[in-house]
Amino acid sequence: MRAYSNQEYFDEFAAAREQFERLVGKLRSEFARTLEHGEVESLIAREGNELLRRLMQGYMDQRGEAEERLVGVVGADGQERRHGRERSRTLATVFGDVQVWRLGYSGAGLGSVFPLDAALNVPLEKYSHGLRRKVGLEVAQGSFDEAVKAIEEGTGAEVPKRQAEQVARALSVDFEAYYGTKRVEAGSGLLVMSVDGKGVVMRRQDLRETTRKAAEASKHKLKTRLSRGEKRNRKRMATVASVYEVDPYWRTAEQVMGQDESATLRPKVQHKRVWASLRQPPAEMVEQLFAEAQRRDPEHQRTWVVLVDGQEAQLREVEAAIARHRVDVVVIQDFVHALEYLWKAAYCFHADGTAEAEAWVLEHALALLNSKVSEVAAGMRRSATRRALPQAVRAPVDKCADYLLKNKERFNYARALANGWPIATGIIEGACRHLVKDRMDLTGARWSLEGAEAVLCLRALRASGDFEDYMAFHRRQEHQRNYVSVPQNDGSKMAA
Repeated sequence: MRAYSNQEYFDEFAAAREQFERLVGKLRSEFARTLEHGEVESLIAREGNELLRRLMQGYMDQRGEAEERLVGVVGADGQERRHGRERSRTLATVFGDVQVWRLGYSGAGLGSVFPLDAALNVPLEKYSHGLRRKVGLEVAQGSFDEAVKAIEEGTGAEVPKRQAEQVARALSVDFEAYYGTKRVEAGSGLLVMSVDGKGVVMRRQDLRETTRKAAEASKHKLKTRLSRGEKRNRKRMATVASVYEVDPYWRTAEQVMGQDESATLRPKVQHKRVWASLRQPPAEMVEQLFAEAQRRDPEHQRTWVVLVDGQEAQLREVEAAIARHRVDVVVIQDFVHALEYLWKAAYCFHADGTAEAEAWVLEHALALLNSKVSEVAAGMRRSATRRALPQAVRAPVDKCADYLLKNKERFNYARALANGWPIATGIIEGACRHLVKDRMDLTGARWSLEGAEAVLCLRALRASGDFEDYMAFHRRQEHQRNYVSVPQNDGSKMAA
């Protein structure tokens, strides 16, 4: 196309009309009458995508033809550029490549400024915002190889693997800024927070220093597999955080353990946000957790609940955050973790897989849910002593009792059930699985820190239902980054 021509009339969409008529002609042909519907679908998809590309090209041509030639343009550096020349660039869209013709204004020793690029908010690199969005969705869902294939098969574009990785990183740069400014609707239910960790296999240079040194110093007995007790020292821990809102759910201990089926319908979790980071240390993630809760309930009028699994470092960070924010927070330790300790203790008294072991766990779990923590711990120890169990055999009993007594203040399940508070960390456990493990733990994957962080951000946006809103925010941020300029003087806008 030759933009800014002297033609009185130029039909920018003539090529699109030609393609449409071509497609209709094929569908009306004798040959098309012999096709199966699947073959027709393929024909329309192939030819129809070219039609869409030509429509996109026509629109770009239309904007180029209509661009007003200015006497001068002032750039972000405050310098006026008076020399305007027609230039083109390639823009890769979801329909295929199109050419963007526009005026570039330059001056001696000054970089060019393109007013139409700013008006169209065209990215500085080759790929359009629509194509970048598609890359983000596919990369968040599956491997980079699968993303490249899905884009090739589902669009008119091609994005090589390396470029897909670069696009993913560029897309994620506004993640923290987005959530730092996002408006949150006021709720009325419980405000529940939780944090956990999940390891990700990393490239050695991107491991944390202590892990990297351990990996470099480690020597394994065998070449093809690890011996008992050996570790690969190849994972970096991702901290996973979750904030959600839910109405109280009142239950009895018997209902929790399935002995009473009269429980009411469980309320739905609302406004759930989950996210994870490999770069940020746990302390920063916990701080973000409380900052998110603060945005949702700045006056502290609702009940804040923090669910923990008992990991000591995690508890220290949570307690430190509570002290910093000076908020009244209910900390509850996961009941499912406690139940696992009970099962291990049960096998000290009864055979694995027997009804007697199950009955033993049920009895002690009901007592635990009624906050009889000390009684449960003391009772199982007395039973082990009366049976004269050897120390090696009774070790799980003592370990369970120690665990219960050590965390007794967070095992006040009777109070939690009476107030309708949650007592299990299922939300954060699920987030560790679908946010981190399902995508990051692919066979043979070795992640760079920047690449893994970008993918985690994109997956978090999808899991939290914020992807499309984030993309709109990201486009605005891109425009501000790429096209910040000094306001034009009226005199500079006179047509040549």
